Amino acid sequence: MKRTSARLCAGALLSALLVSAHAQEPILIQGPKIAIDASDMRADSLRMPPEMRESVLSRPQTVMQIASNLYARRAMAQRAEVAGLEKDPEVVAALRVARDKVLSDAYLAKIDKDHTLSDFKAEGLARSIYKAKPERFKMPEQVHVRHILIAGSDADARAKIEKIEQELKGGADFAQLAKERSDDKGSAAKGGDLGSFEAGKMVPEFDKAAFALTKPGERSGIVESKFGYHILQLEARQPARTRSFDEVRNELIQEVRANAQQEARVNDAQALQKEAQINKDAIDAFAAGYMPKAVKIAP
Repeated sequence: MKRTSARLCAGALLSALLVSAHAQEPILIQGPKIAIDASDMRADSLRMPPEMRESVLSRPQTVMQIASNLYARRAMAQRAEVAGLEKDPEVVAALRVARDKVLSDAYLAKIDKDHTLSDFKAEGLARSIYKAKPERFKMPEQVHVRHILIAGSDADARAKIEKIEQELKGGADFAQLAKERSDDKGSAAKGGDLGSFEAGKMVPEFDKAAFALTKPGERSGIVESKFGYHILQLEARQPARTRSFDEVRNELIQEVRANAQQEARVNDAQALQKEAQINKDAIDAFAAGYMPKAVKIAP
């Protein structure tokens, strides 16, 4: 009896501590019986990719909308409890699965943390990969070009591109003309800059004209493709090369760390699955219950 009382006291104390910790969080939305606080927002943000959280949660309007949705959900959940819905067998099963999801995600995060490679070990493995597979880091020759596009293939489009060509021959600035006249609005905003690319990445006519240019500042003639008429200007040529370890270091370190964590996850899951006994008859019977019923056609 004393042991039971002690357990009850310990349980009450733990509940009180949890409530106290929860109560210390800033309240974002307060209702008559429920509230949404900062810890609720952080918990909900776990569903977002980590790289998105800062941009999403730094906007007050977005935080207000998310908190309002969480409040509505919690209020509905409270009403569901009052209505006794939490005793429905399907709801009980759904809550169990939802709990499993939250706890298993937390456990996977623990596995990842426990199997995060040290900087020293990660760099060593990264260097080993770099030395073992140098072909992975080879880069083909690339060209960096700007272009001006006049869309269409009719006489009017041809006249427009010919006029631009004459202006360029007269000393007009290529980037400025691209901003003002190019129909490729994405690159026009950058003065026609398409960045660097390797052979085979553009439509054939464009690709051939780009790789025919040899000196920075050199322009092509008028090039026709399925998009219309182009004029290209070479910014730079980059010969084929192998990227240095310093260039790929961070990429490889992320790779070896992710591989180590994934291997740990797989090993843990396989060990757990070995303990399980599969009831094939029950699985077959369950699946049979969802098979489409045969349709009888009357004679």
